Amino acid sequence: MLLMLVVASCLTFVTRLVYFSTVNGGWSDVFPQPWLSLAMSQRERSLEKPCRPKTHLFFLKTHKTASSTVLNIMYRFGEARNLTLALPVAYQFGYPQLFDTRTVKSYNATNKQEYHIICNHMRFYKPQVEKLMPNDTFYFSILRSPVTWMESSFAYYKDTARAFSNVTSLEQFLEDPWSHYSPTSSGSHYARNCMWFDFGFDHNEGDTPAYVDSVIGKIANTFHLILIAEYFDQSMVLLQEALCWDLDDVLSFKLNPRGNGTVVPLSATTADQIRAWNSLDWKLYLHFNRTFWQKVDLYGRQRMSEKVVLLQEARQKMRDLCLERGRPVDPSQILDKTIIPFQYGRARIQGYNLNTNLTPATRERCLRMILPELHYKDLLDAKAHPPAGPREHPPW
Repeated sequence: MLLMLVVASCLTFVTRLVYFSTVNGGWSDVFPQPWLSLAMSQRERSLEKPCRPKTHLFFLKTHKTASSTVLNIMYRFGEARNLTLALPVAYQFGYPQLFDTRTVKSYNATNKQEYHIICNHMRFYKPQVEKLMPNDTFYFSILRSPVTWMESSFAYYKDTARAFSNVTSLEQFLEDPWSHYSPTSSGSHYARNCMWFDFGFDHNEGDTPAYVDSVIGKIANTFHLILIAEYFDQSMVLLQEALCWDLDDVLSFKLNPRGNGTVVPLSATTADQIRAWNSLDWKLYLHFNRTFWQKVDLYGRQRMSEKVVLLQEARQKMRDLCLERGRPVDPSQILDKTIIPFQYGRARIQGYNLNTNLTPATRERCLRMILPELHYKDLLDAKAHPPAGPREHPPW
């Protein structure tokens, strides 16, 4: 019995020592500060200090990474709590130029307004972001395997990226990419290392260990959490835990899915060529995929599995409640033509039909979950910046 008490006391001491060292900046290489909320359960955190939902949020919306679904989560969270969102003048913050506060609608540099949430497409530039966001802002983003990313990017940007314009297939492009690609051509970032580019770095820089380590270090020191698209549900659990939100706050339907007819299977050879061509993105993905699973281990694998089941069950209940036939449909089959997702490139972007027997309140909740990002941005824009006078009817 005495031995058991001694062991228990030692374990308690070690646990408190790790916690003390973490929150005071010690052992930063082993337990970086952003991991703290993921290393401790909500109950454990509540014993140390009250767990309050985070409302100062920066989400770097990378391209073709399931980021539109995350954007919808941010929009719904902010709208439900009447938070202030920084919205772009158009639909992106001056992309592909580096972010500048002048692209934020109604931002006044003299009367500097602090925002709760910023989450639309941008090319990240921290000094300008910090002009908008307070010091306690939680920074996060999402990555996707460059292999599936490039297959999607080719379908979506076939007519936008000049590198893709003269080839009939992704395989043809990858056989000799430099005969089609120019670093200075229009949309070149859509054809190579786009995630690296979105984080604000040169997507054509030489792939050297020193450069890669430097960039990854800068990203790791800025962003508290990097989600992984292939493990979306696990990502949502980590995000919910890190932000001290309820599980319902990260509930979502997949937005902007492509119809199966536009998804092209890739051979092992093509996949290897994609990794080589997008080597900066591949190394970025490998690093943060590894640290992602380290965070899952800190959270607890069994605990994660149980939470993912709860999330999936809750999503299925909402799917049954909200969605006709419970699945996305081709844009031609969407009954409400005002909420058809924006169609771009050669992809067929699917959307949803709502069940017709919903109460008004339930319908509004369901509608927010399927609302395409451009439509949702316009809705939030109209609420935040209502017209000064009565709207004029168009002459037609």
